[in-house]
Amino acid sequence: MAWSMSFLAAVFLLAFAPICCFSLNTGGSYLHPQFYWGSCPNAQEIVKSVVAQAVFKEPRMAASLLRLHFHDCFVQGCDASLLLDSSGSIVSEKNSNPNRNSARGFEVIDQIKSALEKECPKTVSCADILALAARDSTVIAGGPCWEVPLGRRDSRSASLSGSNNNIPTPNSTFETLLSKFNRQGLDIVDLVALSGSHTIGDARCTSFRQRLYNQTGNGKPDYRLDPSFAALLRPRCPRSGGDQNLFFLDCATPFWFDNSYYRNLLASRGLLNSDQVLFTDSAPSVELVKIYAEDNAIFFEQFAKSMVKMGNLSPLTGARGEIRTNCRKINS
Repeated sequence: MAWSMSFLAAVFLLAFAPICCFSLNTGGSYLHPQFYWGSCPNAQEIVKSVVAQAVFKEPRMAASLLRLHFHDCFVQGCDASLLLDSSGSIVSEKNSNPNRNSARGFEVIDQIKSALEKECPKTVSCADILALAARDSTVIAGGPCWEVPLGRRDSRSASLSGSNNNIPTPNSTFETLLSKFNRQGLDIVDLVALSGSHTIGDARCTSFRQRLYNQTGNGKPDYRLDPSFAALLRPRCPRSGGDQNLFFLDCATPFWFDNSYYRNLLASRGLLNSDQVLFTDSAPSVELVKIYAEDNAIFFEQFAKSMVKMGNLSPLTGARGEIRTNCRKINS
């Protein structure tokens, strides 16, 4: 209870704090943090306010909103294609294997969009809302702040196949993870730093059950969960049933954004296979995991840099795309 109260107190304080972030090289000439200064000067404060209210109501929402930005950017770039519902020729990415019964927080994005449409109609894109909400969720959970380059426009299409093929899965091997990140123009440093977002959030039993009952991890002992940790998980994640039961990705500080995720990996307590593979004898990511586990400040700095880099993936700018008035459907 004391932990919950301290977290909610932090959310309340951060909700009313000024937006003050690291100024980073935004990498690219199209997006810049001042994009809405003239057209919608209160845009960032509006986004932060709605996000803070949502996280205060449900702390898990911070991880959910952060995850939406990831899952959007890995498909067609950061264009809010994930937010589109199925309609006409559009088959929603929400129905893909990585998103179905998993991606959430869409109603919070709707609330943000509604507030922005009242303040400055047809001005702020849904893609920029996702980027800002991801940053604000991170900060509210105690993580780093960064200036978000803005000016993205929204896609008029979605890609179900892209969502199925490009988003890493909980059972991914290290080679598969790195390949999918490289495909997006992201490197091993980005992979390890962005994986640190699993310091908050939950995973379903079905996402890691095989680790509890096949401890050799495809014959590689260094994939193993700590036996005592596995024993704690099995009662609520049996061999069959309980698929939707939720477990903290970081059992140490589940609602607080910090580097305990990496310390968990050092202790063989990475919940997902795609987490623990970052710290195996054969993985070239081992030294990065050790660095981030040792120094929270270094992790925060790189996470912010990698988030900006990811947020710059193939944005629609200029006359491309549109500014949706409803994030769930294209403008008619």
